[in-house]
Amino acid sequence: HRAFALQLRLVGLISFSPMQQTTLGKSTLKVTRLSYGCWRIAGTWDSNRVTPQARTEGVQAVITAYEAGYTFFDLADIYCDGVAEEIFGEALRKSKPLRSVAVIATKCGIRPPNTPASGAPYRYDFSSKYIIKSCDDSLKRLGADCIDLYQLHRPDYLMDPAEIAKAFAKLKKAGKVKHFGVSNFKPSQVATLQSALKQPLLVNQVEISLSQLEPFEDGTLDQCLAEKITPMAWSPLGGGHLGDGAKQVLPSQEGYRTGKIRRALDKLAREFGVSRGAIALAWLLRHPAGIVPVVGTTRPERIKELTAADAIELTREQWYSLFTAARKTDLP
Repeated sequence: HRAFALQLRLVGLISFSPMQQTTLGKSTLKVTRLSYGCWRIAGTWDSNRVTPQARTEGVQAVITAYEAGYTFFDLADIYCDGVAEEIFGEALRKSKPLRSVAVIATKCGIRPPNTPASGAPYRYDFSSKYIIKSCDDSLKRLGADCIDLYQLHRPDYLMDPAEIAKAFAKLKKAGKVKHFGVSNFKPSQVATLQSALKQPLLVNQVEISLSQLEPFEDGTLDQCLAEKITPMAWSPLGGGHLGDGAKQVLPSQEGYRTGKIRRALDKLAREFGVSRGAIALAWLLRHPAGIVPVVGTTRPERIKELTAADAIELTREQWYSLFTAARKTDLP
């Protein structure tokens, strides 16, 4: 049934077919196993260069993702200085069906340089005042009354767990946020923050892919399993290196060498009749921690084709064939 629905989605015979769902962390919040990442929907990182056409294309990318089956949408206030949230808000206003099913996740805590005053450095800010203001600003840009999942974007080295707990409690009581999570946190940082919170952290969003195996070995996925925290995988295709080519990558991803991995992916892609990107996502979905890959392409055909991962379950042997291809050294 899933495979048949997938084929209908891919050829455009049905307008919406949801994927399988998973539960986020210890909550009852249900989301699709793939999340649609909105960091690219403005077409640029420079808010001054966003054109009306780019906005229109961004709205269409979001609606295409919904029609392909995604209901879990990942954003951040830092994405194009808030323009990505504005574009997503436009998509919500344009599509009532999308608004009725969308689970909205966004993030705060990164402050650009020269804000609020000239000379201020790029930095992280988990002060209660900034968290609450950031949430209010995101809600306004999204045109929403409530954020389903609100995450702290990158660890603030001046993080005061008690202060964060007060901010979270205020946002929860005001009905502005339903659930909370973190992003790019080490296990010790997750544990430290959780110790001060009454509500459980639902997710830790980190870079996980066949190009970035560190979460398998640094305790991140172990903690997620033990504490029932859902790992979200940003850049699950290694900035595109594992898909059809890297077009916009972070400095840390420029040195990824994926020839061996791509050959292993292509072998399985031929067996399943899907793209190598879909196999790379299925590899993440196979992990028992319930990894939710965040798909970031804005190309309609890619948005649709990657949903094939939802219907693929790799065997242990297939999973390890990719894992060993990705490792720099043989398994001990």
